[in-house]
Amino acid sequence: MKNFLKNFFTASIFLLICACSSEADKAEQEKRTASAQLEQREIPDTPDYGGKLVLASIGEPSNLIPILASDSASHEVADFIYTSLLKYDKEYNIIPLAAKKFEVLEDGKVFRFELREDVYWQDGVLLTADDVYFTYKLTIDPNTPTPYAADCLRVKEFKQTGKFSFEVYYEEPYARAIITWMMSILPKHILEHEDITKTAFARNPVGAGPYKLKEWQTGTRLVLEANDTYFEGRPYIDQFIYRIIPDVTTIFLEAKAKKVDFLGLTTQQYLLQTKEKEWEEYWQKYKYLSNGYTFIGFNLKHPFFRDKLVRQALSYGTNRDTVIKGALLGLGEKTVGPFKPQTWAYNENLAPYPYDMQKALDLFAKAGWTKGRDGYLQKDGQRFSFTILLNQGNKERENSLLILQAEWKKLGIEMKIRTVEWATFINEFVMKGQYDAVILAWNILEDPDVSSVWHSSAIRQNGLNFVYFKNDEVDMCLEKARSTANREIRKRYYDRFQEILHEEQPYLFLYVPYALPMVQKRFQGIEPAISGITHNMEKWWIPGFLQ
Repeated sequence: MKNFLKNFFTASIFLLICACSSEADKAEQEKRTASAQLEQREIPDTPDYGGKLVLASIGEPSNLIPILASDSASHEVADFIYTSLLKYDKEYNIIPLAAKKFEVLEDGKVFRFELREDVYWQDGVLLTADDVYFTYKLTIDPNTPTPYAADCLRVKEFKQTGKFSFEVYYEEPYARAIITWMMSILPKHILEHEDITKTAFARNPVGAGPYKLKEWQTGTRLVLEANDTYFEGRPYIDQFIYRIIPDVTTIFLEAKAKKVDFLGLTTQQYLLQTKEKEWEEYWQKYKYLSNGYTFIGFNLKHPFFRDKLVRQALSYGTNRDTVIKGALLGLGEKTVGPFKPQTWAYNENLAPYPYDMQKALDLFAKAGWTKGRDGYLQKDGQRFSFTILLNQGNKERENSLLILQAEWKKLGIEMKIRTVEWATFINEFVMKGQYDAVILAWNILEDPDVSSVWHSSAIRQNGLNFVYFKNDEVDMCLEKARSTANREIRKRYYDRFQEILHEEQPYLFLYVPYALPMVQKRFQGIEPAISGITHNMEKWWIPGFLQ
């Protein structure tokens, strides 16, 4: 990650000071003074409307049609534009949103929904059960390249019972049935005659959520504007502005200049670079174990990584403690699989592969790889050399790879690192399988069904099983676990699923990092919870004297 040159930084400060003579900068200086004195000012009992929240994203959305998007940048923005029937509250309980009420009948084989009658699309058209049915049918359409069809395909029958009501029937109880109806609803009246893969709607969406897209400057920013007709009430903050800044160091410098209001910190920034008085005056920091894990995914079509012994050897040759200490400054936890430690689905009987260089070399030798005169592993005259892909702008993952690069060189492995801009990284390399290995992170979902990533049926165009992992017993475990609502039964299948992953090592599971968000103190209404701090962002607000 490149740093700004010292003389450039100094010149920037000088220009900022000189510019304070303008009226605009005088107003900004007054706002900063008020912000610094926030604790001494009386905060209104009633939230004020107005102001803007500036966020930074290292990645630009690829597509604002949620069923087509597989990247977090797209979903983060889309979640504010669209609505769904149900949502999670701050404690991960499922509660109604666009649904007025819902019932689960016949031991989970029948679901009955009644919609609110005051939900409008942002163009003024009423949202009805027709839109829900349209979204469901579009999702299961074989011509729709979506990784999210599996849940909807379990539905036996969708029956509309009125303009604002419907029922869905299943052959048997299905663990993820209720989560199926948390999907974003799409507008039938706009999309029913469109080719979903070519429509301009992907960049000009119309939703029914708390915000609507006002502007999208490619490579620069997206502006979301408060939806005055939102059925839960107009959001307090007028605009959410997503600035596309594909470098975490630059994001941090923009935050220091008060040009970004909310960002995720790196561990170094959290521990070392935000301790001065100025940071404490303006900013509030938070820390909690994140709902995500970082991993190295091996392309199992690659001739090196087809061999389980090679994947196991790399895992034994990885000192996860060193990675966490060096890349995260200790702010992370080791993990063995795709579930969050200390949650019910996590297999506590498994432990990360211990760091054992000799064991790693023994496994490589068993797989036919031995060290040549140049110190590198060789087999049939070929050096063990490969390239790992990294998305641009993630310093922690970059540092992780640099540590692994040095560690694996001791084993006789030449690991090259290639950094690629986010959209290209996802769309042209990862989703098309054009890579040797990749470092990435997955969000850990509230429900442990991970079929969309690990089931062999997810090996397809735009499917999320992009490492091409196929195991019949894993498929069976995932299918059985999602076919019952009994947690004890699901637990048994998920434990076995994790045992197989632990043996096969299609991913080298590295760590679960801590989430380290930081928000300017002028923002009110933030409620830290088990789900983090973003669960109620549409309820955040800014006192009028700080807007």
